[in-house]
Amino acid sequence: MANQRLGMTIDTKRCIACNSCAVACKIENNLPNNNWWNRVMTVGGEHLDAPEGTYPNVKMHNITVACQHCDNPACVKVCPVGATYKDEETGVVRQDYDKCIGCRMCMAACPYTGVRSFNWEEPAYHLDFSVGDPDVPTHQKHVVEKCTLCWHRLAKGLAPACVEACSARARHFGDFNDPDSEVSQLLSVRSYEQLLPSEGTDPSMYYLV
Repeated sequence: MANQRLGMTIDTKRCIACNSCAVACKIENNLPNNNWWNRVMTVGGEHLDAPEGTYPNVKMHNITVACQHCDNPACVKVCPVGATYKDEETGVVRQDYDKCIGCRMCMAACPYTGVRSFNWEEPAYHLDFSVGDPDVPTHQKHVVEKCTLCWHRLAKGLAPACVEACSARARHFGDFNDPDSEVSQLLSVRSYEQLLPSEGTDPSMYYLV
């Protein structure tokens, strides 16, 4: 068991689908073209930002989806070379690009569709210079990528970029093993859901409802 269990609570009642979390993630981590580690999805109608029902009886809410940093990660169990692993100190599910052999077993095992991407070609960028934090690992061809919980920021005692960028204050970050942390306190007073609990992965992302 990790000493910590770092993760987030995401308040679906406060999320306004502004996509600031997704954009902050992309810039902070210098993500290649077409790679998004964080996505905002609408629970409602058939299209993004479309409610369910007929006016005035409509309803919708938003779910931001990224790696769930599971306490029992399916991806770690299937990686044949240890490139996908759970950090013993923080509980964060990490990936070592230098070890990754591009087999994509982690992508197949993960029940959360779309939270990983695979670089089929040499990473390409719209800009001719890097953006974001200089401590972010260099993106490589033929490797799998996903949210790192901004590991480079955690090492400096900072919260993930998506948390700081959330203008609606819907995202909160902390240690679920600490009962006095903000995230633990929120779970004690709010109803919440996890994505696909039937898969037994026990995600460290909790959606307040």
